[in-house]
Amino acid sequence: MELIKQGAEAKIYLAGFKEYFGVDLLPGEMIVVKHRIPKRYRIEEIDKKLRKERTVREARVLSRAKEFGVNCPHVYEVDLRDMKIAMEFIDGERLKELLERVPMEERLELCREIGRQVGKLHKAGIVHGDLTTSNMILRNGKVYLIDFGLADFDPTLEARGVDLHLLHRAMESTHYTWFERGFEAVLEGYSEVLGEDARREIEEKLEEIESRGRYRERSWVG
Repeated sequence: MELIKQGAEAKIYLAGFKEYFGVDLLPGEMIVVKHRIPKRYRIEEIDKKLRKERTVREARVLSRAKEFGVNCPHVYEVDLRDMKIAMEFIDGERLKELLERVPMEERLELCREIGRQVGKLHKAGIVHGDLTTSNMILRNGKVYLIDFGLADFDPTLEARGVDLHLLHRAMESTHYTWFERGFEAVLEGYSEVLGEDARREIEEKLEEIESRGRYRERSWVG
C-alpha cells in the first residue's frame, strides 16, 4: 500500500483491490484504505471507543448517502479491529483546480451539480462537515464528494446552514474572482433537489450565520 495522505486522525493509503483483499474480484481496481490511527495521548479504552465510533459513523454515512443518490465512494469493507475502511478510489480531477481552467458556463454548471449533490446529501439527513472543492472530484462527467471524516447525521437547518456556509467561505477563499456567481449556481442546484422553499429557508439561515460572524468580528475588534 502507498501512503497518499496523513491527517491528524487518519492515514490514507492507495492499494490494489487484489493486493488488499487477496482476490481479483475487480481486476485492476484501486481502492483507498483509511486507517484511523491510535492516539497515544488518549487513554487506550477511550481512544479505541472514539476511533470505532468514528469509523462506524463514516461507513454508515457513506452507505446512506449512496442510498439517496449521492456520488461518493462505495465501501468495500469495515475493519473494526484495526479501525480501517476500504473504499472505492475515485480517480479523477479535483474541482479546486478544474474550476479555474474551464470556461465560465462550464464552471457554473459544475457548481449547479455541486448543489445537487449537497442537496441529496442534506435530503438524506447528512452534513459533510468539510465541503470544499478540494473534496470534490470530477470522474466521467460526474461530481463526486469525498472525505467524509467529519460528516454526521444531522438534519437540522442550523447544521445544513453551517455546511453550506463553510462551502461559501471555501469558495470565497479559493475561487475569489467568481465565487459569488458560483455559489449562486450551487444554490440553484440545491433547490432543484429540495425545492424553492428549502432554498429560501437556507438562504435566510446563511444570512443569519454570516451576521453572527460579523458580530463576533466587531466584538473582537471592539
